[in-house]
Amino acid sequence: MNTAWAGGLARHRAGRLLAALAGIALAVALVAALGSFLTVSKATMTQRAVRSVAVDWQVEVQPGADPQAMLSLVRKAPGIRTAVPVGFAHSSAFTAQVQGSTQTTGPGMVLGLPDGYQKLFPGGIRPLTGGTSGVLLAQQTASNLHVAPGDTVGIRLPGTGVRQVRVAGVVDLPQADSLFQKVGAPTQSQPTAPPDNVVLLPSTTFTSLTAQAPAAGVTTQIHAARDAKLPSEPAAAFNTATRGAHNLEARASGAAIVGNNLGAALDSARQDALYAQILFLFLGVPGALLAAALTAAVAAAGGERRRQEQALLRLRGLRPGRIATLSGIEAGLVGAGGAAAGLGIAALLGRLAFGSASFGTSAGTWILWYALAFVLGAVVAAGAVLVPALRDLRGVTVADTRRAGRRTGSVWWMRYGVDFALLIGSWLIFRASSGNQYALVLAPEGVPSISVSYWAFLGPALLWIGSALLLWRLTLLALTHGRRVLARLSLPLAKNLAGTTAAVLSRRRRPLARSVVLLALAVSFAISTATFNATYKQQAEVDARLTNGADVTVTEPPEARTPPGAAASLKVSGVRHVEALQHRFAYVGSDLQDLYGVRPDTITSATSLQDAYFSGGTAGTLMRKLAKQPDALLVSAETVTDFQLSPGDTVNLRIQDAHTKALRTVPFHYVGVAKEFPTAPKDSFFVANASYVAQATGSDSVGAFLLDTGGTHQKQIAAHLRRQLGTSATVSDLTQTRGTVGSSLTAVDLAGLTRIELAFAVLLAAGAGGLVLALGLAERRRTFAIATVLGATRRQLRGMVLTEAILLTAGGLAGGALIGWALSEMLVKVLTGVFDPPPADLAVPGAYLALTAFAATVAVLAAALNGVRRAARPAVEELRDL
Repeated sequence: MNTAWAGGLARHRAGRLLAALAGIALAVALVAALGSFLTVSKATMTQRAVRSVAVDWQVEVQPGADPQAMLSLVRKAPGIRTAVPVGFAHSSAFTAQVQGSTQTTGPGMVLGLPDGYQKLFPGGIRPLTGGTSGVLLAQQTASNLHVAPGDTVGIRLPGTGVRQVRVAGVVDLPQADSLFQKVGAPTQSQPTAPPDNVVLLPSTTFTSLTAQAPAAGVTTQIHAARDAKLPSEPAAAFNTATRGAHNLEARASGAAIVGNNLGAALDSARQDALYAQILFLFLGVPGALLAAALTAAVAAAGGERRRQEQALLRLRGLRPGRIATLSGIEAGLVGAGGAAAGLGIAALLGRLAFGSASFGTSAGTWILWYALAFVLGAVVAAGAVLVPALRDLRGVTVADTRRAGRRTGSVWWMRYGVDFALLIGSWLIFRASSGNQYALVLAPEGVPSISVSYWAFLGPALLWIGSALLLWRLTLLALTHGRRVLARLSLPLAKNLAGTTAAVLSRRRRPLARSVVLLALAVSFAISTATFNATYKQQAEVDARLTNGADVTVTEPPEARTPPGAAASLKVSGVRHVEALQHRFAYVGSDLQDLYGVRPDTITSATSLQDAYFSGGTAGTLMRKLAKQPDALLVSAETVTDFQLSPGDTVNLRIQDAHTKALRTVPFHYVGVAKEFPTAPKDSFFVANASYVAQATGSDSVGAFLLDTGGTHQKQIAAHLRRQLGTSATVSDLTQTRGTVGSSLTAVDLAGLTRIELAFAVLLAAGAGGLVLALGLAERRRTFAIATVLGATRRQLRGMVLTEAILLTAGGLAGGALIGWALSEMLVKVLTGVFDPPPADLAVPGAYLALTAFAATVAVLAAALNGVRRAARPAVEELRDL
């Protein structure tokens, strides 16, 4: 009998089974795909973090310790691939004779590198010009001294005379911040910037040069590279790397301190990985729940027929246990078939989007996620098909199935106002979780533990559920008390059956309300997901532009005296505008901060200034203030708080005079707050009028030139300028900066997450609109047949169906738009830590949202027209089959 029952379901209830199977397949595929993507994303973050580090460990030998003994100890440490000693010495100055004049720099650093250092640590030194071995100068030092390969440079060490060395090449130090770190010191005690003047010497030359130098000015570091296999998850990899460094320090017994560059990179990656996990929960779980709800709605659409089938089996003497077994067969068919189809879809998505059915994860990982997704499919099938059948078997009698009576009272959650309570709770939690002092992810630097305030998830979750229930309530109220309005709306389509159509809609208000809510949730999922992804992409671009300053930026050396007129030589082919930007340093009290002098009238011709960057006025308003009031000053928010400034206050800055080199006091008036500014640091800085700064300091020299290329050919123009300028300036382009400033989460770029979620969002919207309506119409074939017998024309039937479809589409799209907008605002605010800087406005992907609305509308109309076509069968035939 079981086989016969299964065959009968396949032959006569194929549409219902396939619809439920499709809902389960969507849920299973979404979970399997997102889970696998999350795993491979974390592994990618770990790999990128490891590759980003040139020197894994900088082990600084403490005074009095034997460097050779420490070198031997490091080389014996587990997981060490190579370790070499590197000497560090402080120089009081570097000098050079160039064209009859003597050029002298300020203090700098001298490094002694062993042979083959660049091959052992390939990311630490980037050759620019000349040789790659021998005496090498950092680009900034070569620019300050105006020297090139083949010239002679003098090195002055404390307690010794000047030693002359011949320059073999000029190099760049991409990881100068970590190379010249204060090993063992906390972040707040680290140098604000690496030294401008650096000379790299062969170890033999360094030893000879520092033989007479005071021991206090010379230190030895052991640079080590690890090859130990790290866990794929960033947090676990961080713990492994940290424990290894601590183990070495313990065995050194205070003779060495480890600068754990690898651990620092993984420390940042583990926070990004946790944000990726949060995004999985925020953006992935609602999709899976929505697919499960779609399956439940599909199953509920055939609930009346299932109860009649149970009644017939009971009348024929079948015991309840046997009927439950038959219901289990249906649930098993739906669950197994849907889960298998979902896994196939996930594998296909992985192949198309990532080139691998496993999404690039290890065998054990993707099998685990696929198994979990399969179990989820079975649970959804049981909850949507088997549980209602068992409930009906216990609580519904055969006589009940013959009654046409329907529940007229409101459900319990409407009586108690659960929807309003949920929305109020969501607002309260949102207010608390979006406060100024709130941190969703807390990852103390260097501490193995990392915590997430998961209760912040309650805000969006309660908003999602509460909005759905409120929309359900409003739809029921409209359908219950708006029969007269419904009749008028259906009149153009239903003609003489307008009143009947309104009565049918009012009578079927509960299934219709369920369909409207389901479509609205699918649309809101698409809107919130697409808006978040578009906003994230937008802010990643804003961060890169803030850091680089413009499409292409030419940064002058600190000691250069480049006039604004030099901009003319930079306006090469493809450059639309060149903007000069002053960069000075100024003291406010004892605090040294960056000072940027701008030309307010033309600064926006080369870079973008958003209103969100400022406080106390818009970007345009504050730039006009700088233009009209020469001594106007924009101050960073941190400085305003530290010095308790009020608008209009006089701020006395001490700035170095260009001629005397002495500090002179220059009065400014505080007119607004600059929270962000192109090329400026993220904490403390000033923005002033360039002409006023030039007048006060006696120099109009430029710190950087911002080049507008119209957003195209940035790499080519930057390469051309590098060849043109040589080592006299540093050229950076926006394309290069995107990869430099982006977190490992940005490196993954959410591209895979976007492709997966947005594709599923369109399918869910189409399914929620069309699938449920199609099944509902299929279950009402008897009604249409009776209406046809009573004289209803095909045009009138089409009008009835299209009226319901239009109401479903309008209500679902409108409700989904409102819920999606509110969810998007809340998600972006709660996940502020993902964005740097926080967005001023949401980025709305209009094309994708239009596609989603179009897909949902087409699905609903297709279902409606198909229902009308099936209703055109001869009424006698239809009634006989039913």
